[in-house]
Amino acid sequence: MSTELDIRDLPPAERHDRIHETFTEIPSGEALTIINDHDPQPLFYEFQAEVEAFDADGYEVERRGVEEFVATLPKLPAEEVEG
Repeated sequence: MSTELDIRDLPPAERHDRIHETFTEIPSGEALTIINDHDPQPLFYEFQAEVEAFDADGYEVERRGVEEFVATLPKLPAEEVEG
């Protein structure tokens, strides 16, 4: 199951906070799909470094248009998260 979040209309300064908040709220084992106006590669590195529940191996990004990138950020099942 996936939760979708279109952040293209949010001010850039608010985007990462909203993504982190939404990711925290989704259940373990599910995914957050974001729609962005640019390649979210910096977000991938941020999540990889800072978010223990992020499943970096399952991350996917697809460019659908000039200003439409769709990225899936999976959340590890609770039993796979250390801590």
